[in-house]
Amino acid sequence: MAFSHQIDNSKGRKRYSPSVAYDKIARYCAFQERSHKEVRNKLYTYGLYQSEVEEAISRLIGDGFLNEERFAKAFAGGKFRIKKWGRNKIVNALEGHGVTPNCIERGLKEIDQPAYLDTLSGLLKKKLSQLKEFDSFKKRGSAARYAIGKGYESELVWGLLKKLV
Repeated sequence: MAFSHQIDNSKGRKRYSPSVAYDKIARYCAFQERSHKEVRNKLYTYGLYQSEVEEAISRLIGDGFLNEERFAKAFAGGKFRIKKWGRNKIVNALEGHGVTPNCIERGLKEIDQPAYLDTLSGLLKKKLSQLKEFDSFKKRGSAARYAIGKGYESELVWGLLKKLV
């Protein structure tokens, strides 16, 4: 890289010029959906100042590389389908990414209610079959803790467990 594009700071890290940093972060955002928080943190690792970071973020939004609602939908749908997370765990993770409540709500709409119940039912059945406990009370408690830990609503978990065990 040419010297005009990167500057060494006192800590030995590279400091990219705002234009080079923008090109790098645009590729980073094009690869997969990112939250504003992730992008902001990444830009700071490029050695940019706060005003440069905010300018880059608003430009990324304007150019369509960064969209909080799109991120929330992709995140919620992906975590549910791939990792089988429940709504509570997804909401907590999105809040950790600094996503607004309105976008979290829109993201959760990506989860189809019948598919949600089928997934929870499948998780509970699988967990119950793996447990070697003979006491049905303890078995239900263990399966419930597992599902609630994955982020499913406790009243939904207990309602399904009463039907299953």
